Amino acid sequence: MVAAAVTLLSGCQRVSFDPRPTADIAPERLFMFTAVQAPAPATGLSAMRVDLGRRLFYDTHLSVNNSVSCDTCHKLTAYGVDPGKSVSTGHDKKPGGRNSPTVYNAGLQFVQFWDGRAATLAEQAAGPMMNPVEMGMPSPEAVVAYLHSTPDYKKQFQQAYPGARDPVVMDNVTDAIADFESGLITPARWDQYLQGDTNALSNEEKRGLRVFLRSGCASCHAGKGLGGNSYQKLGAYRDWPDRTTDLGRMAVTHNPADLLYFKVPLLRNVTETGPWFHDGRVKTIDEAVRLMERYQTGRRLSENDVRSIVAFLGSLKGEIPQQYIQPPSAKAPPIRTALTPGTSRQQLALVDLNPSKEGQ
Repeated sequence: MVAAAVTLLSGCQRVSFDPRPTADIAPERLFMFTAVQAPAPATGLSAMRVDLGRRLFYDTHLSVNNSVSCDTCHKLTAYGVDPGKSVSTGHDKKPGGRNSPTVYNAGLQFVQFWDGRAATLAEQAAGPMMNPVEMGMPSPEAVVAYLHSTPDYKKQFQQAYPGARDPVVMDNVTDAIADFESGLITPARWDQYLQGDTNALSNEEKRGLRVFLRSGCASCHAGKGLGGNSYQKLGAYRDWPDRTTDLGRMAVTHNPADLLYFKVPLLRNVTETGPWFHDGRVKTIDEAVRLMERYQTGRRLSENDVRSIVAFLGSLKGEIPQQYIQPPSAKAPPIRTALTPGTSRQQLALVDLNPSKEGQ
């Protein structure tokens, strides 16, 4: 990791020899970044699974009291976060432990969650459903029991996963959600620049790119997502102010060496996804830039430099794919008696799933 950072930093210093602060940096020299494109529309079985995943993403019945969906904390109309909230609240109105990261472009990351405890989008999708503070379902069996009780869902699973003796299983639930989330890609003007259109960025954004590179930001924020490729210690240059509330990756590995290590967040759409950091403590993007330079690199940026970096970050803002994220218009599922976190498998048989109440 250190060697990679050194390579990136040395490469950044060789990016351009033109001293003019707004001069174009030849896109081919920006080898540490990769452009993305909007995914092609899914077809066949893939399209069916995406449609199923979209429906599941919006379904509040996947929570213990029918009140919380994936979209509740990752609002697709608000760049995939819970806007304005340091941490989200779950089914019981209790605050969560960390800021809700965006689901847009999440498939570009090498792991999921701030601490990397999920290796894939599908693995991540199961976590919130059974988390007692978030969606609070008592077990995977409770999720599957609800889906089995809904004829329309059963039909949709059979179409999306043909040939399976019983396609309504938890692995297919998370697989479908992951297929939907994989399409949440937001190309931006930055990608046009990387592909050769040097007019895609303003002069101020180009200056910000130079400051971004010169300051070493690209040592961690590189690749397709400008982040999401590694774990880094929060407070690499000097001790982070809060070293006790959240252990970071150490909570997963139980290795003291991982204290305050977090997955580096993506910078795509970063100007739209505040508040920032794992605890949502930072309320402005300008302050987030200042803190990174102070605690991660030891540099002190001028206010002009901060403004320029923020301007460059604005070029990473993509368009929300409005058509892709439209909630499904399927019939409302059967009314279900709210479950409790302690519901046993035997009690699942007593859950009120009355098709005659459909649509109430």
